[in-house]
Amino acid sequence: MVGGTIGSGIFMLPALLAPYGLLGLAGWLIAGAGALVLSLMLADLSKTLPVIGGPYAYARAGMGDFIGFWIGWGYWIALWAATAAIAVACVGYLSFFFPILNDSAAASAAMTLALIWSLIAINSRSVAASGGVQLLTTLLKILPLLLVGLLGLAGGDFDQLPPVNPSDGHYLAVIATSVTLVMWAFVGIEGGTVPADNMRDPERLIPRILIAGTLTVLTVYVIAYLGVILLLPAETLAASSAPFADASVASLGKAGAGIIAAGAIMATAGALNAQILLSGQLVRAIALDGLFPGNLDRLNSGGTPARAMVVSGIFASILVLTNYYKGLVEAFNMMILLSTLTTLIPLAFAAITALILFRGQPKAGRKLVTAALAFSYALLVIVGAGQETVYYGFILLVAAMPVYAFIRHQPAGKSNTIPKNESA
Repeated sequence: MVGGTIGSGIFMLPALLAPYGLLGLAGWLIAGAGALVLSLMLADLSKTLPVIGGPYAYARAGMGDFIGFWIGWGYWIALWAATAAIAVACVGYLSFFFPILNDSAAASAAMTLALIWSLIAINSRSVAASGGVQLLTTLLKILPLLLVGLLGLAGGDFDQLPPVNPSDGHYLAVIATSVTLVMWAFVGIEGGTVPADNMRDPERLIPRILIAGTLTVLTVYVIAYLGVILLLPAETLAASSAPFADASVASLGKAGAGIIAAGAIMATAGALNAQILLSGQLVRAIALDGLFPGNLDRLNSGGTPARAMVVSGIFASILVLTNYYKGLVEAFNMMILLSTLTTLIPLAFAAITALILFRGQPKAGRKLVTAALAFSYALLVIVGAGQETVYYGFILLVAAMPVYAFIRHQPAGKSNTIPKNESA
C-alpha cells in the first residue's frame, strides 16, 4: 500500500501547490485527515465484505449491478488516468538527467509511453515479477523523501515560507482546490482492498494495512513537503518540474540532487507499477461479474490478467498523447485532477454502501459517523476538482451507459465479488 501510494504525488505537488501559499499546507493536513477517515470507512467495509474489487465491489454489493458497473467504470478511469499521470511525473524527474525530455514534447511523450508499456510487459510475466519491482522501488523511495525533509527542517530558511494566500482567491475555494490536488498523493490507499481474493485472512489484514499504511504515508509526506518549501522560494517551486531535486541542490549540491532525482524516479516507477497491477485486477473482477465485455477475466500463462492490463494501457497512452501539448506540469495537473475525481466518486458510493449496510446494526454508531464523514470529504474533493475536470469526468462516466446496455444482453458472468462466507 505504501509503495502504491507514495509516488508522483509528493514529488510533483510542491510545484503545483506553490501558488496557494501556506493554504497548501492546510490542504495537506485536511487531506491527511480525510484519507484517514476514508481508510477507516474502507476498513469497516472490508471486515463485512472481504471481496475482490475494493470500492467497485462495495458499491455493487450495496446498490446492484448498474451502480456497480458505473462505479467500476469510474474507478477504472481513475487507474488508467493515474497510470498516465505517474508516468508523466517519472519523465519529469528523468529530465533532470536528460534535459531533452523537458525541452521536447515529442521526446517526453515517447519516453512516457515506453515506461508504461515496459511495466505492462513486466506485470504480464507474473505476479512475482511485479512484486519484485514493487519491493525494490518502495525501499528506495522513502529514504530520499525523508532526507530532503530533514535537511529542510534542519537547515532551511523559515523566512522563505510563502504568504498565506498569494493567489488572492476565496479562502474556501483555494483550500478546496489544494485538498483536491493533495488528495492525489493519497490515491492508492484504497488499492489495499482490491486484491482481497489473493490474501489470507483479509477480514483481519486489510483494516490493519489501511490504517497503518495511511499513517505512514501521511508522516512521510508532511516531513518531506515542509523540507522542500523551506529550501526553495515559492516562485522557484512553481516553475520546477522536479522540485525535490531542485531543493536538494541548495543543500547537497549537484551530486545530492542526482541522488534525490534517482529516488524520485524509483518512487514514481513503483507507483506506476502498482497502478498497472491494480488496473488489471479491477478489470478482471468486473469481468468475472459479467459487467465488462470480452474475455478480460482470463489469466495468461503467467497467472496475470495481461489482456486487462493491455486495454488499460491503451487508454492511458491515449490520455498521454492528448495532453502533452499543454506542457509537462499542466498535463500532469489535468491528469491528477481527473484521476482523483474518478477515485473519489467510487469512494463516495462506498461510503453510502456503508451507511446502508450498518444502519440498524447494534453498536454501529461509530461506523455510521465514519461513513458520513467519508462521504462529506469525498464530496468536498469532488467540488474542489473544478468545473472543467468534473465536466470531463461526467462525460467519461456517462459514456459507460451504452456499454452497460450492450452487456446486459450478454450471458452473465460468474460472480467473483461475493463475500467468501456466502454462497453465490
